[in-house]
Amino acid sequence: MDTLRFDGRVAVITGAGRGLGRSYALLLAARGCKVVVNDNGSASRGDDIISNPADEVVGEILSSGGEAVACAESVASAAGAAAIIQCAIDTWGRIDILIHNAGNVRYGTIAELSIEDFDAVTDVHFKGGFYLAKAAMPHMITANYGRVVLTTSCSGLYGSKTTVNYGMSKAGLMGLNNVIALEGGDHGILSNTIAPAAVTRMADGLDTTAYPPLEPELVAPMVAWLAHESCSVSGEHYVAGGGRMARAWTVESKGVWQSDWSPEAVAGNLDAIRKSADQWVFPPYPSGMADHLGETFKWAHAERTKA
Repeated sequence: MDTLRFDGRVAVITGAGRGLGRSYALLLAARGCKVVVNDNGSASRGDDIISNPADEVVGEILSSGGEAVACAESVASAAGAAAIIQCAIDTWGRIDILIHNAGNVRYGTIAELSIEDFDAVTDVHFKGGFYLAKAAMPHMITANYGRVVLTTSCSGLYGSKTTVNYGMSKAGLMGLNNVIALEGGDHGILSNTIAPAAVTRMADGLDTTAYPPLEPELVAPMVAWLAHESCSVSGEHYVAGGGRMARAWTVESKGVWQSDWSPEAVAGNLDAIRKSADQWVFPPYPSGMADHLGETFKWAHAERTKA
């Protein structure tokens, strides 16, 4: 297979000063992409500004013969996100790729978590994803081209204790991804999510001694493919980490149809409702919701016709 290159393309990568974002920026830049390296230099909680890592990554790219520019704006506000996208437009006149990787973490159970800590995390992960998409989509629609990669997590897929703000945000980004894929499909815009497993500063305080090697560089190739013009999927969710690449998706049991239900009937049919041998999978793009409703309605009409 020919080497997948990004010559002439412009990417905005948030949270690109360290960890996963840095590995994405270096890989794309090494393959010809012009990169806006966005990072506001905050601590893992997203509060104190502790360094200026975006400049360091830009320096690495420039010293290797690539093109990059640093942007320290925060994704946590609509104005900040718009400024990040505008940085690409002002520097190179276009944006082809958006990778939303910026993140922070604040721990607490549902009962204990402060509203301030809830907002601080959802503003960066969830709202930040929307703010960026809102700013980038008009440019991509005009160009009739775009690649969007949003960062979800196994916390978004399955939940995790003491990080409700994080898990909700990551699940929400899966929903945003579906809509970007639907709205962008007629404009050459593809959108997918990545659920990465990597040991970065976000894992500070966790016991990682039993983990296998989880370098960010083991995730970057999947993200690069999703960001490439040859990417052939949209509205999907991918998993990468520790050498494993996989896809995640929503599955429905076929369930049970009856013309009339009671709470007792639900209880009596619960096993069949939950564990039908037949499974329905409706990819969000291009018509997942319509397919879901269509199959449901078709079955109901068929059963009523029999009766």
